[in-house]
Amino acid sequence: MKNQWIEFFYGRVTVRVSGKGLERFINVLIRNGLHIWNVKRHGTETMTFKMRLQDALRIRKYARKSECTISFLQRNGAPFLLRRLLKNSGFLIGAVTFLLLIFLLSNVIWGIEIKGAKPATEYQIRKELDKMGVKIGKVQFFVDNVEGIQRKLTNNIGALTWVGVELKGTTYHLQVVEKNEPKKPEVLSPQNLIAKKKAIIVKMFIEEGQKVVDIHDHVEAGQLLVSGAFGQEGSPELVAAKGEVWGETWYKSHVELPLVSNFKVYNGKEKQKHSLLLWNTKVPIWGFGKPEFREYETEENTHKIHFLKWELPISYVNTTLREREEITRTYTVKQAEEIALEMAKKEIKSHLDEDAIIKDEKILHKANENGKVILDIHFKIIENIAVGQPISKETPE
Repeated sequence: MKNQWIEFFYGRVTVRVSGKGLERFINVLIRNGLHIWNVKRHGTETMTFKMRLQDALRIRKYARKSECTISFLQRNGAPFLLRRLLKNSGFLIGAVTFLLLIFLLSNVIWGIEIKGAKPATEYQIRKELDKMGVKIGKVQFFVDNVEGIQRKLTNNIGALTWVGVELKGTTYHLQVVEKNEPKKPEVLSPQNLIAKKKAIIVKMFIEEGQKVVDIHDHVEAGQLLVSGAFGQEGSPELVAAKGEVWGETWYKSHVELPLVSNFKVYNGKEKQKHSLLLWNTKVPIWGFGKPEFREYETEENTHKIHFLKWELPISYVNTTLREREEITRTYTVKQAEEIALEMAKKEIKSHLDEDAIIKDEKILHKANENGKVILDIHFKIIENIAVGQPISKETPE
């Protein structure tokens, strides 16, 4: 009989028939719609065959009307397997509980290792991880994925230049690169200090070398500020000139800011969806249907599922749908001018050293055209204008 594996789910039995008129009895069964297969003769008055469990319950009715006796030799299939499992339910429950326990423990955080951080920075990192819920004993499904952890640590801890996060089994491994690492002593070759841009000198601090300009002097870009040559003109002693020469420099900035602008923001409403990713197929388990939001942004966190040391081809996916709405922002002309000025300051500072100071600003041109405020601004900046210029021993200064 074809597709006998289907019969496994129905349940099947092996029947032995003994007596006279075996062929006639088999024909009666077939005519009455009972499915039988694997019919075998054993001698002149005995035959065996297989049939469905549901048909075996009807066979005795036909056996009474014949000269044959029947007996059931073997029972197998899903109904009998289920009955045996229920009979041994204690063992089954124990086995399932054990597997679930192993599965759960394989997806719990059991270790957090941090390398490359000073004790104070490591304390900050562990404190931040606790805020994010990344702690020993927490199930991995309920914390951010490694990319999210890495992004939050970098954003929230100013002492970090870079942090790499890797999940190996049940342990998070963090490799840290800190800011403000001790600088190696810089060995400088003989050099002069020259002006990197046009300026008026306002103050000087010279560690090494001979200054050739003074406060209030006007200098051009490339002009010598501090010489690294001492002594006689024919055979000078060359050193690496070091120091700071602060000058007043000038910048111009052009800013345009619309009085009315539209942008999108989150309004706090969100919907959570949970699903399993089996190979490349996503199977929803909670949070069905489309959200009632018109506009939203989707964020997915995927967590690999482990069993002991093995990574299974199954992942838990948490999807967050956040509603967005469009906001119209309107400025008065005065407000727009103030904000445009702050924007110009931030733009200027992005091109300067950290220790540079904005001394003064002056609006050169102001206009309100096509729904925009337009400003041209002149800035006075106090900054260190000294940069090194190597000098060779063969070329006396």
